[in-house]
Amino acid sequence: MRGVLLRLLPALWAGVLLAIATLAAPAAFATLPTAEAGRVVGWIFWREAWISLGLAALMLLLRLGAGREGRSLDLVLLLAVAACTGLGYFALQPLMAAARSGQGPLSFGQLHGLSLLCFGLKLLCLLALAWRAARRG
Repeated sequence: MRGVLLRLLPALWAGVLLAIATLAAPAAFATLPTAEAGRVVGWIFWREAWISLGLAALMLLLRLGAGREGRSLDLVLLLAVAACTGLGYFALQPLMAAARSGQGPLSFGQLHGLSLLCFGLKLLCLLALAWRAARRG
C-alpha cells in the first residue's frame, strides 16, 4: 500500500496544483472584481499550502516506513516541494500584504513574481516525482 501511495500521490498532488493554476485562479479573476478575486484565490492558496505541507510530511513518513529514507533524488525533490511551499506562501504572502500598503523593500508585483516562481518550482518538482514514480511502476 505504501508503494502505491508513493507512486500515486505526486501525480494527484501535481494535478491539484495544475487545476489551481490553470482553472481556479484564472476563473476567479475572470468573473469577480479584482479585490474579491484576490480574496478567493488567497483562500485557495492558504488551503493549498497547508495541504502541501501535510502531503509532504505524509510522503516523508511513507518513505521512511518503506525503507526509502536515503538521500535520493526523490527525497531532495520532496524537500524542495516543502521548501517552496514554506517560502512561497508562509514567507512571501505576509510580505505581499505589507507591500500592498506600501511597506517593505519590494513591490507587490516583485513579490508576486517570486511567489509564482516558488509555485512553478514546486509544480516542476512534483511532476518530476510523479514521472520518476511512474517509471518505477
